[in-house]
Amino acid sequence: MKPMTIGMALAMLALAGTAKAADCVDAKSAKAGFVLEKPGIRSEFRPAPGGMVAVANEYQSQSPQTQYLYAGLIEVFRDSDTGRLSMIPLGDVKKLFPLKAGAKSKTMFVRLSSKKAPKGTETLALAVKGKETYKLGDCKYNVLAVSETITGDSGAVIDSFTALYAPDLQAVLARRYDEGTSAQSEVGFEAIKPLKE
Repeated sequence: MKPMTIGMALAMLALAGTAKAADCVDAKSAKAGFVLEKPGIRSEFRPAPGGMVAVANEYQSQSPQTQYLYAGLIEVFRDSDTGRLSMIPLGDVKKLFPLKAGAKSKTMFVRLSSKKAPKGTETLALAVKGKETYKLGDCKYNVLAVSETITGDSGAVIDSFTALYAPDLQAVLARRYDEGTSAQSEVGFEAIKPLKE
């Protein structure tokens, strides 16, 4: 009788593990949308026409925000109670994808805001530094470490970080700042789940 009980217990554990793994979003299920979360932030990702990904961000301490990201990586539009921002590319961003390790590119943009006129162009430099694995709860994803640097007309750096980008999901799962220094930090999502309407 004991062998039957142990066998049933092992079968139940195996089924529970399968159910848990089934909650992981993959490239196919990502097309139906998914949610990335960390304390204080919930982001819903949905595919949109033209290679865009629509992201609805809900913050614990701020007003909601809507973003449109080309291929889930390059921000082209942002809207919230604090204002609207559009980043209009002056080149064909479609040519940048699919990203591959070692790829480098520079794309000029004009930043448009409802509150102020553009002061010039900006350049987004992308460099795919390599491949890594990133864990969200019990789910593991293959990501590309993509260095993103935005500079102004004068060459001054406006923003710089490394995005841990999951091509299968078309989403940035984390960002690294000050990489390679003693001040290096990583800010990322901690959980993923399918989007349930």
